[in-house]
Amino acid sequence: MPARNAISLWDTSAKEVDYQAPLDVDTTVDVAIVGGGFTGLSTALHCAEKGLSAHVLEAEHLGYGGSGRNCGLVNAALWLPPQDVRAQLGPTYGPRFIKKFGNGPEYVFSLIEKHQMQCEVTRSGTIHAAHGPKGFVELQGRHKEWQRLGEPVDLLTRDEVSQMIGTDHFHGGLLDHRCGTINPMGYCRGLARAAVGAGARISTGARATRLLRDGEMWKVETPQGVVTAKAVVLGTNAYTDDLWPDLNRIFTMIHYFQLATIPLGPEADHILPGKQGLWDTGQIMFNIRRDAFNRLLVGSMGKVVGKKDRGLSHRWAKKQLARIFPSLGPVEFDEAWHGQIAMTPDHLPRIYELETNLFTPIGYNGRGITTGTMFGETMAGLLTGMDRADLPLPMTELQTVPSAPIVSRIYQTAFTANQILKAI
Repeated sequence: MPARNAISLWDTSAKEVDYQAPLDVDTTVDVAIVGGGFTGLSTALHCAEKGLSAHVLEAEHLGYGGSGRNCGLVNAALWLPPQDVRAQLGPTYGPRFIKKFGNGPEYVFSLIEKHQMQCEVTRSGTIHAAHGPKGFVELQGRHKEWQRLGEPVDLLTRDEVSQMIGTDHFHGGLLDHRCGTINPMGYCRGLARAAVGAGARISTGARATRLLRDGEMWKVETPQGVVTAKAVVLGTNAYTDDLWPDLNRIFTMIHYFQLATIPLGPEADHILPGKQGLWDTGQIMFNIRRDAFNRLLVGSMGKVVGKKDRGLSHRWAKKQLARIFPSLGPVEFDEAWHGQIAMTPDHLPRIYELETNLFTPIGYNGRGITTGTMFGETMAGLLTGMDRADLPLPMTELQTVPSAPIVSRIYQTAFTANQILKAI
């Protein structure tokens, strides 16, 4: 395969081998899967383990979308507080979804352990940090509900969170012991290795260009050949194109960017010494974490403007680190990148049956690692006889968001303005 440009730090630092294979012959399988990220590869793995023949078609390379571009925080449940999820999904699906997806990190970690995936795992939790007094009040409400549910989530005072993060910048926080961090591309490639080992097939550089119903079968056309299948799963989430009408119009697409420093020395030892990942309560969210090579990663909503060593985002990142960790001193940045997030109007994901035996789980709202993995397990269950009443959330009719393109542009303008303001 020809050499390609790296899409993120994770693309070059992951120890798992980058799996590449062309689609070189037409084939017939039980399930064709479009998209070689967390959802598609988890679906392939779980289908193969259940005895189904599965074939993944990835237009670019594995992890090309959000799976290879995110921050690597393995968080539980959703951005929404659990009480809001229960209120929206009702008394049957609400508690079921919260329990299943609250256990999402544990399921991800169990797969990593089972298949010995090399993806820089830490299991010391993640910190949801209060960006101000109002944010701390919000976290108190979340904590009360997690405590009622018996989950291992601690409310941290300002002093306690300062000790854990290495700064007095934040006003308190929640430490979720269920969570952790990974190299997301390492995990993605690990899922691919496990799926192939279980008998699934993966083709890269094979863009699905057309879906056709042929009797009781589906044909997935690509420039390289055709995959015929009893069922199709679209695992493209925020990178959904026009393969299926209107599917890319059911969410608002936003960008999220990261900059990573070069590996740092003892001057950074006081920053997140427990290696927890951090995300804050700000309306324009901010994150920070350390990787296995002692780099600091700092990110927020929006695109990279400029490059890793110059431009607006570079100035923003330098100012953020200097503001939060004033004793750190000047740092150099090793890489900068951004990815896409699919935000639904109610911040809940969806499972659609677009036509008979054509499914898509979509709208992960920034929680792709756990959500994609667990929806892959769900898709395999659905294709092997799961009662639809046992799904983690109900199947719904596809509803477009006509304002999504406009809202996406408004968001991007606001995110860029935020970078400009905080880079001063």
